[in-house]
Amino acid sequence: MKRRVVVTGIGTVNPTGNSVAESWDSIKNGKIGIGEITCFDTEGYKVKVAAEVKDFDPTGKVDKRELRHTARFTLLAQCAAEEAIKDSGLCKSAEGDYSYDTPVSEIAADRCGVIISSGIGGLDEIEKNHSKSLDKGNGFVSPFFVPMSITNMAAARIAIAHGFKGMCTCPVTACAGGSNAIGDAFFRIRDGYEDAMICGGTESSITPLGIAGFQNMKALSETTDPARASIPFDKDRNGFVMGEGSGILVLEEYEHAKSRGAHIYAEIVGYGSNCDAYHITSPAPGGEGGAACMKLAIKDAGITESDIDYINAHGTSTSLNDKYETAAIKTVFGEKAKDLYVSSTKSMTGHLLGGAGGVEAVFCVKALEDSFVPPTASLKETDPEMDLNYVPGKGIEKELNYVLSNSLGFGGHNACLIFKKYEQ
Repeated sequence: MKRRVVVTGIGTVNPTGNSVAESWDSIKNGKIGIGEITCFDTEGYKVKVAAEVKDFDPTGKVDKRELRHTARFTLLAQCAAEEAIKDSGLCKSAEGDYSYDTPVSEIAADRCGVIISSGIGGLDEIEKNHSKSLDKGNGFVSPFFVPMSITNMAAARIAIAHGFKGMCTCPVTACAGGSNAIGDAFFRIRDGYEDAMICGGTESSITPLGIAGFQNMKALSETTDPARASIPFDKDRNGFVMGEGSGILVLEEYEHAKSRGAHIYAEIVGYGSNCDAYHITSPAPGGEGGAACMKLAIKDAGITESDIDYINAHGTSTSLNDKYETAAIKTVFGEKAKDLYVSSTKSMTGHLLGGAGGVEAVFCVKALEDSFVPPTASLKETDPEMDLNYVPGKGIEKELNYVLSNSLGFGGHNACLIFKKYEQ
């Protein structure tokens, strides 16, 4: 018998806010977290804007001795995870207190695991240490370079901090990674391998090399107006905006969560994952793979297409993604597609690559809890080829029962998650 899996903790650090409360308030109000790039000099770059995390300070959430030896993508994940873990109540001292190094107490350590994705990992550390090697010699490369830059270190750091001894891994599936991490964690609990999982995604690739690479493949918007840079489904869209940040969920087996009196935000009921097997960057024509993936998630949830109320779209603001994702939604939902709410929160956060699915999962959970459909904040005039309800400009108060989150990555990786409003 498959076990029920619920969400008992959420945490995020992203361009719209450094906590769930701050970020969700921004999302509900359509606040765009995009601005001029400040973390490096963009002289000579065509791309001038990105979605940076502002005023980020990990002090107090990460051991101060580790701060200098931890890459930014890992620090972002650790801070988001600390918010989620504290929220869940899984880690408490004998006195009921909590800190970043409190061992897991509400569940056996070997029954709690960590799955955190990142698409690129410590790209900033790779660039810094490569420059040191060229300028000063290889003796100046940090001895912490390898553990700082490898992509699995976010998951490892979180497990080490709290003694989580269950499965600890890092799916690397580009922009689908955060959703793959959550879906894989969901399956681990549902099938009985663990009773709780910390899962999601993280990314920090707003770097000279990261921006240059995506810029030169013509994937990024070169618009200088932050309000018109990430404009999913708009007729004037011209590329995505690089974002950074992390979104983390604590998933838990329902009976265990209930027995300890945990607050339950929502239930996760469906997961689909597949591959276009078509092209390294382009989605398959007509969104064939994305459509098949949505169908897998719906079948896994044991529901029908008519049960879905809202889709948090992948919605990158690129020409092909928005066109083919719309086609995929129409393929799956038929006439029902026009009754759906479909929006892209990337209009506010930018595209967090491997961190996107995690942050968007947090928003899906909050959408269910608050009965609110987030807007596609920057959408002004919909592309004539696209005729769905993309919730332009302003969000909508609406009772939601089932929410679908799409993540579609380079390499043809697709991952879809379905969350359900919690009922005892």
